[in-house]
Amino acid sequence: MAKLSKRQKANALLVDRNTTYGANEGLDLVKKIANAKFDETIEAHFRLGINTRHADQQVRSTVVLPAGTGKTVRVAVITKGERVKEAEAAGADFFGSEELIAKIEGGWMDFDLLIASPDIMGALGKLGKVLGPRGLMPSPKAGTVTTEIGKAVREFKAGKVEFRADKQGIVHIPLGKASFEPTSLYTNLAALYDAISKVKPAAAKGTYIKSVFLTSTMGPSIRLDLTRLTELGTVNK
Repeated sequence: MAKLSKRQKANALLVDRNTTYGANEGLDLVKKIANAKFDETIEAHFRLGINTRHADQQVRSTVVLPAGTGKTVRVAVITKGERVKEAEAAGADFFGSEELIAKIEGGWMDFDLLIASPDIMGALGKLGKVLGPRGLMPSPKAGTVTTEIGKAVREFKAGKVEFRADKQGIVHIPLGKASFEPTSLYTNLAALYDAISKVKPAAAKGTYIKSVFLTSTMGPSIRLDLTRLTELGTVNK
């Protein structure tokens, strides 16, 4: 087992494992312990009361984080005709059609997000084995297969992110950077909470949001008080 550094030990002492925190308290604390020598990412982890073995209990959607993620997203767009110009005008970093598909097929992967229009997806299918394992294959559920290319580029550049529950029913998502103001992290957390609440599967029974933790890249986790999440909105149960 790896030994904790002095900084990690000091940070651990700041978090009471037997205490749950309100959203504001938790965000203030997670910022305080994000004191590494780089701008740590602040993350939220939602454990949901779903059974991911059932197709009707999958949770996957997108949310626009009002304050952004603090990360520069390199967006590539594969489309046809006038939509290529639309992608360029909207600020896409890379854009094209079949020639961009060939470039990716040749090993080029210098992008963080790939958006495609429905009319190009047939040609893009052959890249599934390359893009799929990296989570880069465009999908309607992720908002990355669309006819509204310009709108999609602008939204993802501004802070739109995809979220999905893993096999354990946990959603992991970045809220921003430690350098963000507390109000910015709060508005992002509120938007995420609202988005996750709205996509509760009809087949999910009992408590939907079972726990919420905040953490930074190098810090301990902080458990939020579910009974006080009304600070963010109405808990769906």
